[in-house]
Amino acid sequence: MNIKEIIVVEGKSDTVAVKRATGADTIETNGSAIDDKTLVRIQHAQETRGVIVFTDPDFPGRRIRAIIEERVPGVKHAFLKKALTIAKNGQGLGIEHAQDEDIRKAISSVYTVDDQPVVDIPLADLITARLVGHPDAKRRREQLSELLQIGQVNGKGLKKRLEMFRISHEKFAEVLKVLDKEEN
Repeated sequence: MNIKEIIVVEGKSDTVAVKRATGADTIETNGSAIDDKTLVRIQHAQETRGVIVFTDPDFPGRRIRAIIEERVPGVKHAFLKKALTIAKNGQGLGIEHAQDEDIRKAISSVYTVDDQPVVDIPLADLITARLVGHPDAKRRREQLSELLQIGQVNGKGLKKRLEMFRISHEKFAEVLKVLDKEEN
């Protein structure tokens, strides 16, 4: 797999897994304690080769992603479903526990936020689509997130994630049709 971008991961174990699966270069944030020096390195990497942020699907991973997105606009994002990152013994969660093929698939499906305008999908639309405030909302959000390749998100963060990735009204409606079709 030939990847020109530098992949930002949380720690050494993630670097080992990404290098084993792809051979790509990485920058480690050292967990959620990401410092200014690391952010400067990420900014430099973005300017020279591009960056793919590939963090664990948990709160610290989302926090790191948000910090990088704020300081280094234009980075790409790769996501793995939480179920693919659970250790075999069930005692851990992280990219380092994922299979090589799952890592390659996630990185080859990066999400790029380009110069499209921010799209506002009203909260009312999320409620109507049974993505928020519905007994089945969590399952539907998981499916939506997988189809859109935007990473798993809770109800509170869905609107922000859709805006962050500039999901158009058309794309949103298209994916909802797929969700509804799968349920019937």
